[in-house]
Amino acid sequence: MPTQGSNTLLLSRLSKTITTGVREIDIAGQTLKIHELGDVYDSLTGRALTGSWIWDSALLLSRWLVASQLDLRNKSVIELGAGAGLPGLTAALLGASRVLLTDIAPLLPGLVKNVEANELEDRVEVRELVWGSDESLSRIGESRGFDVVLMSDVFFDIEHMAALGRTLKMLSGSKTRVLAASEVRFWTGECLNELASQGFEVVEVPSQEGGVDGGGDIFAVYNIIPPC
Repeated sequence: MPTQGSNTLLLSRLSKTITTGVREIDIAGQTLKIHELGDVYDSLTGRALTGSWIWDSALLLSRWLVASQLDLRNKSVIELGAGAGLPGLTAALLGASRVLLTDIAPLLPGLVKNVEANELEDRVEVRELVWGSDESLSRIGESRGFDVVLMSDVFFDIEHMAALGRTLKMLSGSKTRVLAASEVRFWTGECLNELASQGFEVVEVPSQEGGVDGGGDIFAVYNIIPPC
């Protein structure tokens, strides 16, 4: 686990980015400030990295954490593909003692801004994590020490599921709870089936149906049970 000094240095270095919008999200009687960055692009394709915005699945998962009976007090939590980091920050508000927000390198500055904006530096860290990479996973330290793994809107590309499954297996101990929220699209089932083929059990848990804010899209929260 990195020292407090090294984490502070990383936060300072990564926070130099352009803010293009701030949303205030009411969670458990508190307000989270989330910076959404519109100037983050893939260096290879030139496309905007939409992970720097808040998506409805992240809102759903955050609200599910608040409404559920899952006790996060004094728990260690990691969020994969964190994007803007809303579910992970919610876990910190709900009492998690350590939260690690992970994503690819271009999205880390936005995550850092959101940690700082909510004054959660004492409990929330930001680290790069490339799915399927043993080297990337080794840099975060204590990879099997997490009680809860959170994910939202990660079921996009079936080709990424093998790497995601490998990472989940390496992160999961005997009591780790893996929770994922997703909009239900026509390829979502294919991604979940790929995880199932790797030995994961996928169980949909009760959650708000339909659009998060009254839209017509369908969303779901899944309990992803790693193979023994």
